[in-house]
Amino acid sequence: MTVRPRMYHELAGWFHLITAPGDYAEEAAYYLQVMQNIIGHVPASLLELGSGGGNNASHYKKRIPDVVLSDLSEEMLALSRTINPELPHLRGDMRTIRAGRQFEAVFVHDACSYLTTEEDIRQLAATAFEHCLPGGVAVFCPDHTAENLVFETDHGGHDGKGRALRYLEWTYPGSPGTYEFQVDYVYVLHEDGREPRVEYDRHVNGALPREVWLHALADAGFEPGAVPLIHSEVPEGHSEVFTGWRPA
Repeated sequence: MTVRPRMYHELAGWFHLITAPGDYAEEAAYYLQVMQNIIGHVPASLLELGSGGGNNASHYKKRIPDVVLSDLSEEMLALSRTINPELPHLRGDMRTIRAGRQFEAVFVHDACSYLTTEEDIRQLAATAFEHCLPGGVAVFCPDHTAENLVFETDHGGHDGKGRALRYLEWTYPGSPGTYEFQVDYVYVLHEDGREPRVEYDRHVNGALPREVWLHALADAGFEPGAVPLIHSEVPEGHSEVFTGWRPA
């Protein structure tokens, strides 16, 4: 059964109160440094696949002159345009979209966590390779691999102008015999002049083995690699970022 995450559709207007753009400065700077380490300079052009609400882009665009954002959800693209109005936005699936040009960097943040099969990963790797200039780099940031997946609960949220949101997040196993895991969200929404309301949202994510990622990148034509995610909110050694360098 296909699950449509409400976070990215009918509740998309609340997304920046679930995860605020301002909280992404440290993370965006790290991914940019990973790219720079591999190609020797800050990329001059970048395509982000699964760009969501544009949170990372709102930071790295300050150093990259040519940025194109893409996402499957029209509602999320509309939200991203509110903070990245100067950037081109394309609608499409990260596995199959074709932008009609190449970039020095291809970036896929945690949207790739919604890929649940090896074929999904291979399609994404092929799409990234096609959009990557020779000598360029692709960076992939799944929330989890099979090796580091843990089932836990989390919470968060932010206050906005005239409204506020808080959420509970609960991660638990998915269908047996698959790489899937499930995430339930419960949101409490406050708006001035209205009674608080509660909304439920279910997501199906994937946690594939790191070797699946590395083999898919190699088979697509990249020189694959993996580096630890270094972030003040992530335990040291917990998460990895996958990289692919396209030979010049």
